Amino acid sequence: MDWLAREPERRATPRGLWPEARTAVVVAMNYGPNHDPLAVLDRPDRAAISVYAQHRDYHDVMKGKLKELAGWLHRTTGEAVKVFVDTAPLLEKPLAERAGIGWQGKHTNLVSRTHGSWLFLGEILTAATLDPDPPETDHCGNCRRCLDICPTDAFPEPYRLDARRCISYLTIEHKGPIPHEFRAAIGNRIYGCDDCLAVCPWNKFAAVASEAKLVARDDLRAPRLDELLRLDDPAFRRLFSGSPIKRIGRDRFLRNVLIAAGNSEDADLLARIEPSLADPAPIVRGAAVWAFRRLGPPAMVEAARAANLPSETDPEVRDEWLR
Repeated sequence: MDWLAREPERRATPRGLWPEARTAVVVAMNYGPNHDPLAVLDRPDRAAISVYAQHRDYHDVMKGKLKELAGWLHRTTGEAVKVFVDTAPLLEKPLAERAGIGWQGKHTNLVSRTHGSWLFLGEILTAATLDPDPPETDHCGNCRRCLDICPTDAFPEPYRLDARRCISYLTIEHKGPIPHEFRAAIGNRIYGCDDCLAVCPWNKFAAVASEAKLVARDDLRAPRLDELLRLDDPAFRRLFSGSPIKRIGRDRFLRNVLIAAGNSEDADLLARIEPSLADPAPIVRGAAVWAFRRLGPPAMVEAARAANLPSETDPEVRDEWLR
């Protein structure tokens, strides 16, 4: 654990979540990468995966450590405790700012003067009363690197994020087809986006993650698109066992990979994309049509349209063929 910070009841203790709570203990864990997370964006045959998802699911890693800390706190104070790692409606970043861990930067993520932007947050609510640490203040100054680098212009103004335009939202939380206006900008990002985090100047003070379970897996640093396009559901589950990527499921994951393939300018991927034109999931078929049309010569695309469109029943997939 990188910090132990204490938040007093009079400021932001979430008593609505647990009426007995008198103090929120806010904890941050560093997951700083040992490589440049933006380098893979220049390799269109490879997939870019957000740093936080290149290793074991942080929920599992952090929750175990928080339970150890909560056990010590309970034994020391004799008061009840509850542990949360992104599992409750807590305003984690404002709590962390008031607890002195860092401040919410212009990209709306937490920034630390000693660990930059690479932080996981967790909380322990306790019935004990603890003395607070001083809050942190904003140190962004006139910098706007995080705002200017965003591929989809997801920041209408500093400190405000339009999630509907955010690549992390679109590739992870969004359940339908990726809107056409954002597909080219997504590039080869198949799960999340680190651009706004990676360019923060405060990362010059960041350290590489010391927790072994948060070190990036070699096979997830820059996996090949042609290999990811081959994954069926069992293979997807095996590859991402213990990874946060598993939770979006094979269909949404393959949707993302197909968008990246369509942006690759690599016609050799057509052979891998073509089977997905008949995939059982409409979300996969639609993305496959878009990618196939981007990469295939007109005659090949027309032949595929003639073979697949007559039997297509999903209106959104039909629309992809008819564009």
